[in-house]
Amino acid sequence: MYPSTDRHAETSVPIHPLLASRQSTRALEPGTDLDDAQITALLEAARWSPSEGNTQPWRFIVAKRDTPDFKRILDCLNSGNAEWAQHASLLLVAVRTETDSKGPLKRAAYDLGQSMAHLTFQAMAEGLTIRQMGGFDDEALAGEFGLPPEFKPTSVAAIGVPGDPAALPEDLAGPDRRERRRLPLEDLLIGGAASQ
Repeated sequence: MYPSTDRHAETSVPIHPLLASRQSTRALEPGTDLDDAQITALLEAARWSPSEGNTQPWRFIVAKRDTPDFKRILDCLNSGNAEWAQHASLLLVAVRTETDSKGPLKRAAYDLGQSMAHLTFQAMAEGLTIRQMGGFDDEALAGEFGLPPEFKPTSVAAIGVPGDPAALPEDLAGPDRRERRRLPLEDLLIGGAASQ
């Protein structure tokens, strides 16, 4: 693990260290591979997340580094993301399914988000880092993998071993060097306070 400044979140009360230490770095250790057991654990964590009516409205495209599918995904990212994501051990496309045999799935995006949160914290528990991105060509990605119309690529995640943020070029290092910030808790509450 590379030494860096402490980027542990400053929370108003203590939260689980895994949650407080989560960050999305662009610094990935090049040339590292994930084994099949690690990848399966990530997908199992996502599989067991909650969803409305147990509909599980998510699918994943998983591509290991140095495979044709990895390059196919990489080619659909915007150039800024492709520059650092090429060093990932794994690229994962999170796809939401908008309908099933019973009709539209109104909470699909919410449920997909929960599955990715579970996957993220499993990655953290494995000592991995994950950075999700929206900078990609949705239509190109759907076409590249022949997705049916009800399957919507929603995010792409670069997963790997954390690298050295100091090694990032200045134009990519911004998020890794900026102070971590969130809105104050009271700004997130509607009609009341957390202590009530």
